[in-house]
Amino acid sequence: MLTVRELLRDLDVSVLAGEPNLDAPVRWVHISELADPTPWLSGGELLLTTGLSLSTPAEQRAYVARLADHGLAGLGFGAGFGHERVPEALVEAASERDFPLVEIPYDTPFIAVTEKAFARLVNEQYALLQRSIAVQERLQRIVLSERGLDAIAAALATLIGGTTVVFDGRGEPQALHAFRRELPEDALSAVGAELRERARRTEARGFVPSHPELAPRALALPVAGAETTGLPQAWLVAVKDSGGLSEFDRVVLHQAVTVVALELLRRHVASSTERRLAGDVLSELVNGTVSGSDLARRLEPFGLGGRVTAVVLTPPARQAGKGGGTEAFEAALVGALRDEAVSGLVATANNHVCALLPGFLDEELFELSQRVLDRVVAKMGAAPAAGAGRAVAAGDARRAYHEARCALEARTLGRPVGAELNGKAAHGTNGIGAGASKPTVATYRDLGSFQLLLSLQDSDALRLFCESLLGPIETGEGHYGGELMRSLEAFIECNGQWEAAARRLYCHRHTLRYRIRKIEELTGRDLASARDRIEFWLALRGRELVH
Repeated sequence: MLTVRELLRDLDVSVLAGEPNLDAPVRWVHISELADPTPWLSGGELLLTTGLSLSTPAEQRAYVARLADHGLAGLGFGAGFGHERVPEALVEAASERDFPLVEIPYDTPFIAVTEKAFARLVNEQYALLQRSIAVQERLQRIVLSERGLDAIAAALATLIGGTTVVFDGRGEPQALHAFRRELPEDALSAVGAELRERARRTEARGFVPSHPELAPRALALPVAGAETTGLPQAWLVAVKDSGGLSEFDRVVLHQAVTVVALELLRRHVASSTERRLAGDVLSELVNGTVSGSDLARRLEPFGLGGRVTAVVLTPPARQAGKGGGTEAFEAALVGALRDEAVSGLVATANNHVCALLPGFLDEELFELSQRVLDRVVAKMGAAPAAGAGRAVAAGDARRAYHEARCALEARTLGRPVGAELNGKAAHGTNGIGAGASKPTVATYRDLGSFQLLLSLQDSDALRLFCESLLGPIETGEGHYGGELMRSLEAFIECNGQWEAAARRLYCHRHTLRYRIRKIEELTGRDLASARDRIEFWLALRGRELVH
């Protein structure tokens, strides 16, 4: 960069003070006769003045102090106008601060200084532009090659000679790469805490981290998101190994913000596409429209071949309106599996979050499922009902799904409505007794008499049982039969609680009462009877298995 020393070379000027700081960079040259020009300066400028407004020694000393405190590169004083020579008070004040002070004789016009500076600065800006374009292209190639945030952080660390960290919008590190000097753990934690506090205050502007070790050599820039909240979706933080960030470093970092945004968009699109495909496969699996070799072929792109297992979660009903619906639990399940270094297919079907995983031995699967459930509970602050099915051939994955679902539903059958588990004390279901604090995963050991459903899923006996009980409802009222079936299932799932079932169906409780009476008339059953409700529940679950 252009320095004060280089700028003054070959000019007929005299250096009166600040010799040790003549190598300070000059970012611009400005001319002003104001007594206080600092409001119009940003630091790094060489200021030229004739001192017309500086009459007394006190004014001259205060003038030098203001310029030095504002970070100017130096002061060029034009002699022969307001003052024949540079005032002694000005020279003394500059000497005390080692602030570069230059006397420009009357015969040397200010334009000689500005022309030389501007010619050099323009050339530097052109070179900087060329370098920044090359850097932008390099970073864009990383995005196009799908090498991820880690590769972007590594490239930036090399370019700026320091550590780069990409945080998510909540202040959690997503990618980190150091150049030669590792970032201390306490400094990283302090930056994360500062980002979380700014998110709480909805502040989305770049800033210099306040940590004392980082402030002189660090910068945090927001990565704008598509949301209307105005909060950044991520933060890019850079810390030089030594010295402050140069102009080139700052240009590179501002360009990198766009590149990080592109990478996050690419990941979002890829994730959305994969989730949609996963959802389609799981829906077809659950509905029984694909099985055998066709299903095995559909599962191969998700890394599922040979044998597969299933884990199913049912989010607590009370979490749905608190940002804790199936989408949030699906994301938590994906994160938990990623933390366990397990790949698979995760999607939502029928208000259940399901993960199809590579085949494990039973005990290994149940231990993994328990660790995954613990991570989900820690993330969400609430305990979903969870079940795991045993390993089966990929073409029979539907059986693993239904075993997991039946296991968790068998364990929660008869659980009071609204008794969602919260990881503290709960009703004695889902593996939590009074005073216990850890939910457990249901397995085939919890199936009990419901093992009958799974053992009959390929036989005509199960289909006959389901049709004998549910057939009058589906066929007896024409198109209205479907509405009666949905009402029956909601009523049973809510354990016979009218208000809860009506809310689930978005209808009035009197409407639901009419529908339940109609079901009782068609079937000759009494839904106030626990035994009849259990038989209806068996029929509904069995219907899912044979359809």
